[in-house]
Amino acid sequence: MGAKQIPFDLGHRAAHGREDFMIADCNAEAVAWIDGWREWPGQALILYGLPASGKTHLVQVWRAMSGAPAISATELAEPRLGDAALAIEDMDRVSDEQSVLHTINALREGGGPLLLTGRTPPSLWNILLPDLRSRMLAINACAIELPDDQLLGAVMVKLFVERQLRVPEEVIQYLLPRMGRSLAAARSLVTAIDRLALQTSRSITVPLAREVLTAQVPDNSIDDSDNKSAVRNHG
Repeated sequence: MGAKQIPFDLGHRAAHGREDFMIADCNAEAVAWIDGWREWPGQALILYGLPASGKTHLVQVWRAMSGAPAISATELAEPRLGDAALAIEDMDRVSDEQSVLHTINALREGGGPLLLTGRTPPSLWNILLPDLRSRMLAINACAIELPDDQLLGAVMVKLFVERQLRVPEEVIQYLLPRMGRSLAAARSLVTAIDRLALQTSRSITVPLAREVLTAQVPDNSIDDSDNKSAVRNHG
């Protein structure tokens, strides 16, 4: 008898040659902003969220639509003056504020769209240059929130399928309230479960998943009660 798969029904945003982007409540607003990029107020937008939340994926979607190049703010060491559109990632870790400011000014003078990303809201960015800081605070910002159980479950099922693994629904349901609340945590967990299953020649079951969780959070006990959210690894 085949293992029952958890029925996650999420929308997909075609990513123009990339993997489909799964749409859930946590990222639907960001997807809507990207789709409506021609109407951005001030022709600019900031996307922010934790690592592996999907920011870079949406940047790639936007680049395919707009033709914009992308660069990290940690690597921008001189002004870019000839771009008709541009994506600047990692603005919360900007290294050369003057170059970024001149780049943004040139883009605005030319009427080109600008997409910026960071891990935190722009109000928390450690930008010292007053003109650059005021520009950042004037741009509309959209958060990509922590993924909910539906998205995490769908991502894990997809990752297991990509490894040609069929995992019982009970394993996914066991993991969801106990795992870290990020897509990076989902990827790490699937990798660790697959590795342990291969090393021990075992099927992927709840006991095996429990072993992986215990190894990832050795200083915490894993709560197996049915009605409690258990240990959540935010590493």
